[in-house]
Amino acid sequence: MLLETLAEPVAATGMFTLAWTMIAVPLVMAGLLLLAGKLTDRWGHLAATAAVLWSFAIAACLFGEQLMRPAAERAVENHVYTWFTVGPWNFEVTLLIDQLSILFALLITGVGSLIHVYSIGYMAHDDRRRRFFAYLNLFIAAMLILVLANNYIVLFLGWEGVGLASYLLISFWQHKPTAAAAGTKAFVMNRVGDLGLLMAMGTMLAMFGSTSFADVNAGAAQLQPFWATAMGLFLLLAACGKSAQVPLQAWLLDAMEGPTPVSALIHAATMVTAGVYLVVRSHAVFEAAPTAQLAVVVVGTVTLLAGAWIGTSQDDIKKVLAGSTMSQIGYMMLAAGIGPAGYAFAIFHLLTHGFFKANMFLGAGSVMHGMNDDVNMRHYGGLSKAMRVTFLTFAMGYLAIIGFPFFAGYFSKDHIIEAAFADNFFIGLCALIGAGVTAFYMTRLMLMTFFGEKRWLKGVHPHESPKVMTIPLIILALFSIFAGLLMNWWIQTWLEPAVGNHAHEVSLIPTPVGLATLLVVALGVAGAWMVFGRKPIPATAPQTSNPITIAGRNVLFGDQVNNFLFVGPTKVVARTADAADAQGIDKAVDGAGHAFAGLSTQLRRLQTGYTRNYALTMLWGVLIVGAVLILGQLG
Repeated sequence: MLLETLAEPVAATGMFTLAWTMIAVPLVMAGLLLLAGKLTDRWGHLAATAAVLWSFAIAACLFGEQLMRPAAERAVENHVYTWFTVGPWNFEVTLLIDQLSILFALLITGVGSLIHVYSIGYMAHDDRRRRFFAYLNLFIAAMLILVLANNYIVLFLGWEGVGLASYLLISFWQHKPTAAAAGTKAFVMNRVGDLGLLMAMGTMLAMFGSTSFADVNAGAAQLQPFWATAMGLFLLLAACGKSAQVPLQAWLLDAMEGPTPVSALIHAATMVTAGVYLVVRSHAVFEAAPTAQLAVVVVGTVTLLAGAWIGTSQDDIKKVLAGSTMSQIGYMMLAAGIGPAGYAFAIFHLLTHGFFKANMFLGAGSVMHGMNDDVNMRHYGGLSKAMRVTFLTFAMGYLAIIGFPFFAGYFSKDHIIEAAFADNFFIGLCALIGAGVTAFYMTRLMLMTFFGEKRWLKGVHPHESPKVMTIPLIILALFSIFAGLLMNWWIQTWLEPAVGNHAHEVSLIPTPVGLATLLVVALGVAGAWMVFGRKPIPATAPQTSNPITIAGRNVLFGDQVNNFLFVGPTKVVARTADAADAQGIDKAVDGAGHAFAGLSTQLRRLQTGYTRNYALTMLWGVLIVGAVLILGQLG
């Protein structure tokens, strides 16, 4: 049985006792930059970057120490303090540094550090740069709490922290109404997912009396099918919110209103990966609930196709990459839903995607930097010579995401497609089609941005970004090339103690499914070249009656669907409640007030201040009481 293969955590010793500083240092730095205000303007960005570098250094040291330990002793628990006690339940803040969480910690802090360095140049002229870096530190700290927690309560603390930090970062340029609205939209839609996690935790407490991963994993197999399915669906709802999976995906493209480093942080290494982490970490629950597991596969498959569809029709370079993120996270969710055959591959693709997608988002920011912040690819063209470093590094990310042989995505995504075919032919076919569409829209992006005729607006003079921005691009480009090859041989063995074992043969020789994938990718590249490479690209989007293109340009009408199903009915209910309040409750309350006011006015007339009036009133009272008593006796 799978659960019998999972390793038990051991107590923290050595470097593991410093694991809490990974969270504490950026969290304290965020507080310092926000509370000290303008006193830290001159050096705040540097201090924030140093804080994340510290976290990365600790994560790297912990990883190195894990490598030197036997596999059974690599999972370590570090108790920090007792948070609170409610009745029989004792909730503790304990960090779990195992084979799964350390990979996330390395990705978050490693890519996060590069994004911080890049932001030094990108945000150099922003008056609120210090505040921006404080929010970045807060985001990193919250994400580390999420992935290092050993129970769902502490995970939820990081989960909510990520939601808050994402709101602050997406709406950072809040003077723009679109940015303010995008931040609010992301915050509200994520709260829907948060409700799922809250209900899952409530179910865990009712079923197991605990929310620790160990207790939930141990008890999941004994759950009744109804409760296992309910818990799995609640967790899936939470994952859909954070990872922008259908039906909670509508916030993701709007989130591009934030500064480009935010897009790289949210879409590559942190927020959108949280849902995948939650599903893989909760694998025991899903294995006990085949219906919920199937729902994960369906959601992942639908989202990978929906995101790719959106990517084919957008002209905003960041929104193309956002649609791509939806699609690639869909691949990860699909793999996580397959079960033991896909857990390691979901994490493998998550890691490689973190490198090449951060590379491309930061590359898009470099393009915008040289194009006066213009995001419309129809105003680009011919940038391969004007921005040589940006072009070459972006090209490495492009080759990685389409699965060019021996680049990062070639290994990680192809494993998922093979596992999908092994699980279900139709699901595998959808994953294969997604790979072809990915090649199409990413080639479209490359052709519209870096090749063809110059379509620059008047007064725009493209130029390469400063080294503080290009050096992170170069480092991420190298990982886009080599990360897949470096991890391909050991990722399954490494993750086995955390997620269970499912041996899958790896080889540099393509399998039949791998060859079919390469053929489909080649067709996608060729199709994009036929449409966008052989003729001039108009500077404005042409009018079209093609329903596929129209749907893609309108993000598959996600906002319209949400407005029809939720926003519109909610407004009707609100207006009805407001009318009932105004015409019913308010009038009843006001009427009672007026009635008592009138009564008091009449009663006030009896208070004349004359003794004879009071004596007469008393006499009448005595006569009335006496009459009642006499009549009572006669009766």
